[in-house]
Amino acid sequence: MQYADLGTAGLRVSRLALGTMTWGEQNTASDAFAQLDMALDAGVNLIDTAELYSIPPRAETYGATEEILGRWLRKTGRRQDVVLATKVCGPTHWCPHIRGGKARLDKKNIQEACEGSLRRLGIDYLDLYQVHWPDRKTNFFGRLGYEHDSNEAMTPLEETLEALTDLVEQGKVRAIGVSNETPWGVMRYLAIAERHGWPRIASIQNPYNLLNRSFEIGLAEVSCREDVGLLAYSPLAFGVLSGKYLNGKKPAGSRLTLFEQYTRYSNPQGQAATRAYVELAMDHGLDPAQMALAFVLRQPFVRSVIIGATTLAQLRANLDAIELYLPDSLLEEIERVHRRYPNPCP
Repeated sequence: MQYADLGTAGLRVSRLALGTMTWGEQNTASDAFAQLDMALDAGVNLIDTAELYSIPPRAETYGATEEILGRWLRKTGRRQDVVLATKVCGPTHWCPHIRGGKARLDKKNIQEACEGSLRRLGIDYLDLYQVHWPDRKTNFFGRLGYEHDSNEAMTPLEETLEALTDLVEQGKVRAIGVSNETPWGVMRYLAIAERHGWPRIASIQNPYNLLNRSFEIGLAEVSCREDVGLLAYSPLAFGVLSGKYLNGKKPAGSRLTLFEQYTRYSNPQGQAATRAYVELAMDHGLDPAQMALAFVLRQPFVRSVIIGATTLAQLRANLDAIELYLPDSLLEEIERVHRRYPNPCP
């Protein structure tokens, strides 16, 4: 395993992180325990979860993933072996089961959410606490085209950052981060932190994969110059880049077979690009999923790549991607496909 420093908070994280959102929905607690054991045996130390999980979000499974992780921590006593990251929800009008659908990124909600996560995990501090999505109308979760609303109700970023700072000062959080954020949001968080002497955000967790390289357009420079490393999620685009959904296939038990509402990476342009990347990998004798992961890993703004799996075989293959080297000739071919199908699934 390879490791990288995350911001200036003293966190050293594995270049591959274990994602957990299937636990409690597609995976049982027993499955999750086996995944954790395999990942840690491979040198993974960063475990990423969220109060929202399991996915898809339902009242019946809210917090289930954190509870499962907490049970594993109590069973194994390996709290010191992991860098534990979780997230607080942004506005949840579409999730009425979370704080009555009135969750915001204000002091009251952030304090309540943090206490809930700590209780479910059975621990007294979080290594990394992240804002899951912004408390304003902007471009995230695949939304294109910014539409300004001068009358929107949003929690000021200053209040959000002050609430996160309070948690750091209380010893409940070591470092803070953002997710699904924009260049404007990252720079504002940094400016506010500098002005008040508050903690800087250590990371940003946004989607990044061969079908969605939009992070490169504005956020990559911010990430490199401001030392706000990317924790890349959806590196396999919901598993699409493995090629398992090509030609209309619907593998039993897979996410897009079970939850057809997740169409972000399934449009015609995305399917054409996926076919090109899969064929390219196979022409070079590579596993398509491992090639896709290796591409993300090599980017200078990426600190860790969040991998998820529903089977141990998938997880083993994903973990092995850390050892894959992509020669310049192959990278040039990847760029040719990208120019033919630029960001088909933003």
